[in-house]
Amino acid sequence: MIVINLDVAMAKKKMSLNELSDKVGITLSNLSILKNNKAKAIRFATLDAICKALDCRVEDIIEYVDE
Repeated sequence: MIVINLDVAMAKKKMSLNELSDKVGITLSNLSILKNNKAKAIRFATLDAICKALDCRVEDIIEYVDE
């Protein structure tokens, strides 16, 4: 199972969902879907923008957990 740890990455950088939305140019509702592990897909461009805004690596946001 793929788990999105966006909330953890945001907490480490002390960044709010509103601030991340402004920096990345993604709506709050779409970021919320990602943050709450409800997303079915993510574009590489979006992932790239999030990583740049949070100054983190992809593996800080996306994790594979064996069920």
